[in-house]
Formats: sequence, structure tokens, C-alpha cells
Amino acid sequence: MATTTPLPASRTEQDGTAVVRVLSYNIRSMRDDRAALARVIRACAPDLVLVQEAPRFFRWRKYAARLAAATDLVVLSGGATAAGPLLLCSLRATVERTEDILLPRTPGLHRRGFATAVVRFAGARLGVLSCHLSLQRQERLAQAERLVAAVDALGTEHTVIAGDLNDVPSGRAFRLLAGRYQDCWEAEPRGGEYTFPAHDPRRRVDAVLATGGIEVLGCGVPTGLPGVREADLRAATDHLPVLAALRVPAAG
Repeated sequence: MATTTPLPASRTEQDGTAVVRVLSYNIRSMRDDRAALARVIRACAPDLVLVQEAPRFFRWRKYAARLAAATDLVVLSGGATAAGPLLLCSLRATVERTEDILLPRTPGLHRRGFATAVVRFAGARLGVLSCHLSLQRQERLAQAERLVAAVDALGTEHTVIAGDLNDVPSGRAFRLLAGRYQDCWEAEPRGGEYTFPAHDPRRRVDAVLATGGIEVLGCGVPTGLPGVREADLRAATDHLPVLAALRVPAAG
């Protein structure tokens, strides 16, 4: 059962291990209440924000920059060049490299992609991947398989993956990923479970996943977190965010 104990704050430990706060958030192209969206993100105090449905058409870079500025973060990678996934980070992160990956297009369906990066938090090195999988079952499963290959290609011992999976935990794509990586909510539930729709959540389609060796300190929808107002969660977008605190070992 999920607890309401606050998630640990970001910190670096004496051995170089880093506690990193990771937020996954589908922001529906910032078509809703942008001020509420910024308040929610700031209140979560994330080191990394793995965004889905970032603006990807006219002046998309300006919108991404405005979101970063409003949340005291910087744009790391993604956006239109990844077909919607976007990465934001705090100044605590040192960026090693980034890559945006476009997935094969299925005629009649939206183009999908991954925003990826490798970052360091003091002595800890972490791969990062934001995804938004297909609404179509077979395409979604194929994209989940490509996600595994993309994570392997990062070449990092420790990686965090997050996004809108458009699948529930019993679905084939979700099960494929949860069989390969830690489902952080299942590992250490801390906060709400269901993420969609925001006004009456009944399904868990958004998730934070982590490779083995990362310790999950807590993960869930940040309801009840100081500064996160229910009204803002409902007004910001049609999904609820997922916040995780992870302890990442120092690089060997």
C-alpha cells in the first residue's frame, strides 16, 4: 500500500551516491493552465523532468524554454526533434550527451520518438529516456521493444525510463518493460497510483522505471505534497504526474 511519507530530498552522499528526484509528466502540448503546470513542477522540486506531449509545432522551442524558465530548470533535449518527449533538468546535472530518436512511422498514426541523455550527479552517472508509446497495441509493443534497445545503446550501468505508456500494468507493452526494469511504483509506492484522466484518475498509464542497482526510495502521484494543489493538478493537463526519488550508485 502506498504511504504518504514525504519523498527524500535531492542530495549527494559522501560515497558519491546521488539521490535524484525524477518527474514524469504528460503536459498535453501546454494547452491547459500553464501557470498551474509550472506550480506543480516547481513544488515537486525535480532534478529531472521527463516530459511527454511537449509542444512540437510552431515556435516549439520557445514554449519549451518558457516552461524551463518558469520551473527553474533548463532544456536538456527533445521536443519536436523527438516527436514530443522532452527532457528538462536542474543545474545540479552535468550533461554528458543527448540524442533524440525518431521511431518508424505507421501510416495514419502519430510519429513517436524518444528523448535520451546521459547525465552525472556528482559521482553518479545516469542514462535518461522519456517516451510516449502508441495508442495502437501492436505498434506500442514494437516501440517498447525498441525502447529496450535504445536503453542498451546508452551504455550506462544505471538508467531511468519514464513516460506515458498508453498501457496499463496488465498490458503487453507495460509487462514487457516491467519485466526488464523496476516499476518504481510497484517497488516503493509513495503517493497516488492512478494517473489518467486527471479529473478522475482510474488508470495507471504513466510510469517511472529504473534499471537494477538503482534503489527506489518512493514513487507515485504527488498528491498531498506541500505546494501541490489538487486544483492545479486538475487544471495543468489531462494526466497526473509521477514523482520518484531514486538513489543512484556512484559510477565504478
